[in-house]
Amino acid sequence: MTVHEELDVALRRLEATMKATNMWRMSAPKPEAYESQQPFCIDTMTLPQWLRFVFIVRLDALIEARAPMPDKCDVAPVVDTYLAQQDTRATDRLLLCKAVEEIDRLVTEN
Repeated sequence: MTVHEELDVALRRLEATMKATNMWRMSAPKPEAYESQQPFCIDTMTLPQWLRFVFIVRLDALIEARAPMPDKCDVAPVVDTYLAQQDTRATDRLLLCKAVEEIDRLVTEN
């Protein structure tokens, strides 16, 4: 399996995990929210919005184009911190963090 195929599998796992933990259903951000200059669009989106509408979408485009991987991906610590601050159930937090850690690993190692 190519790295792009592995990343696609990992992204579908993240999507399924977000759905299973009730973090998928949300309204799309307003167009101006995408203009944020802050990491993770933290000033204009919630982290789950950013994961769904920015992170997954951008990595899907990378997969589709068979483009080179970014040098580094380190999103899992941010997800863990956000979920801890939101008092997310421990099992949901673990599942989401593991899904994002796998994406981080695939991108960074390739």
